[in-house]
Amino acid sequence: MRLIALLIVFIISVQQSINAQSNQLQWLDTELSNYQYPHPVSILTLHIQEQVLKMAYMDVKPDNYNGKNIVLLHGKNFNGAYWKTTIENLTKEGFRVIVPDQIGFGKSSKPDYFHYTFQQLAQNTKTLLDSLQITKTAVLGHSMGGMLATRFALMYPGTAEKLILENPIGLEDWKLKVPYKPVDWWYENELKKSYESIKEYQLSNYYDDKWKPEYDQWVNLLAGWTLNSDYETIAWNAALTYDMIFTQPVVYEFKNITAPTLLIIGTRDRTALGKPLVSPETRKTMGLYNELGKKTQKTIPDAQLVELEDVGHLPHIEKFNAFINPLIAFLNK
Repeated sequence: MRLIALLIVFIISVQQSINAQSNQLQWLDTELSNYQYPHPVSILTLHIQEQVLKMAYMDVKPDNYNGKNIVLLHGKNFNGAYWKTTIENLTKEGFRVIVPDQIGFGKSSKPDYFHYTFQQLAQNTKTLLDSLQITKTAVLGHSMGGMLATRFALMYPGTAEKLILENPIGLEDWKLKVPYKPVDWWYENELKKSYESIKEYQLSNYYDDKWKPEYDQWVNLLAGWTLNSDYETIAWNAALTYDMIFTQPVVYEFKNITAPTLLIIGTRDRTALGKPLVSPETRKTMGLYNELGKKTQKTIPDAQLVELEDVGHLPHIEKFNAFINPLIAFLNK
C-alpha cells in the first residue's frame, strides 16, 4: 500500500509540475516579434506565389572570417534560434553562418495560402544567398531541414560545396507503410496541440523519456503559439508542411548527390511520420536510425557517417560536443 501511495504522489507531483509549466507559458506573436533570437534578425522580402512574404534570417560574420560559409536549416518543430550554440562555435572557427527561418516557421511569414514544396523552399534559400552575394556554401540540415538541404544540394550543386545531414527525416518513404491523410486531418491535429501534448511527443520521440530543463524552451516556443488568437493560421501552415514532408520524399535521389556529405546520426532516434496510423508491428520497423544511417551512407556517393550512440533526434542539443567536433573537422577538410 505504501508503494502505491508513493506512486500516486509521484504522478500527482509530475502532473502539477507540467500544469505549472503550462500556466507560465508566454503568449507568442505569430512571427515571434516578442521572442529574441541569439543574433540580430534581418528580413528578405520575397515576391512569390502572387504575394509578398517575409523571410527572416540571421547572418553572423565573424571578425576572423576564413572565407567559408555555412547555411543552417532548421527542423519541422523548430526555428533558427535553436542553432545558438552551433553558431557560436562555428563563428569562433571563422565561418560565416547564415540561418534562415523558412516561410511558415519562426519569424517568417505564415501565409493564409501557400503551395509548400521543398523546391520552393530551396529556391527561397538560394534567393537569400544571392542577395548576400554568397556563391559557395556548406549546407547543414537537421530533421526536416535535412530533406530541404538534400533538395538544395540536388538543385544547386554548384553552390552546395558540402552537405551535412543531422538526423534528417526522410531516410525512408513513409508512404509505403502509412495511409495517406489529407491536409485537413493534419490541421485538426495541430489545433488540438497543447503544452502537454507537445512535451510528451518530444519526450518520447526525441529524448527517450530522459528530460532536461533546458529542453523546455523548445516546447515553449511551439506551445506559446497555441495561446495566440491567430493560431489557426499557424496550425494551417504546419499542416501544409506535414503534407509536403509526407508526399515529397528525397530518399530516391540520394544517389544523385554530388557534394561531399557527412551524416551525423544519433542512433537512439526513432522519429518517423505517421506512427500513430499504423499497427504496433509496423511501428517497430519505422524510424530505426541505427539502421537508416548505415543504409543512407551506402546510397550517397562520397558520404561519411558519424554515429552517436545513446543520442536521439537532436545531437546539437542533447550532446553538443559529440556533434560539433566531427562537423568542424569535416568543414575544415
